[in-house]
Amino acid sequence: MSIQSHAASLEQLHRSSTILRVVNVWDAITAKVVADLPETRALATAGHSIAASHGYADGEIPADEMIAAVARIVAAVDLPVSADLDDGYADPGETVRKAIGVGVVGANVEDRLRPLDEAVARVEAIVRAGEAEGIPFQLNARTDAFVRGGDRPREVILDDAIARGTAYLEAGASTVFVPGPIDRAAAEQLVGAFGPGRLNVIGVPGALTAQEYEELGVARISYGPWTQNVALTALKNLAVSLYDGGAIPEGTEKLN
Repeated sequence: MSIQSHAASLEQLHRSSTILRVVNVWDAITAKVVADLPETRALATAGHSIAASHGYADGEIPADEMIAAVARIVAAVDLPVSADLDDGYADPGETVRKAIGVGVVGANVEDRLRPLDEAVARVEAIVRAGEAEGIPFQLNARTDAFVRGGDRPREVILDDAIARGTAYLEAGASTVFVPGPIDRAAAEQLVGAFGPGRLNVIGVPGALTAQEYEELGVARISYGPWTQNVALTALKNLAVSLYDGGAIPEGTEKLN
């Protein structure tokens, strides 16, 4: 499929009444394993996981290394790929232009609680980049209202998330990503403010199920670095077993 077709497909998946489940990947082989499942409709990268796999702390991998890593993921599959591009780096419009150049059709970009006018300007730059490249680029504008909210009262954090998300949608973002502890009440308020098919959440331990979020009108659920943590936990447990005289478990698939 062409990049235009992938972009249109991702847009349609966001607008569907069925929640889009994206299992986050961080390299070509994880992308291929997930893409080969018949249930997979699109892929999303996990920036934290890509950074960790390259020896960087979250948010510290250079832009060129991030784009190169994402390019290998895109090349490994024939599905729409949405990339975690941290905060968009120094020039978010140019970062997205480069991402589109390697086949990316959507992106998460963090606001890091910048002043709202500055954050909106960065969203607008990304939207213009997509338009200039001729694709319906799916900007999943992330607000860090919850994850960087500190000790602010919860109602203040939620109001900030709503104000920021609304501004990003008005600036042309396709959806709004609000990572954090989004319970039923918060999801209802956010969907009420943004409209159905506009809110994206992260599935963390203790969160609502995908089906519950779907019933509330959430567009998409992703799992961030938790997919890598599950894989690393399995690796750690295997190593402990092997050191203790164990063996590779029966039924292990050869996936690479």
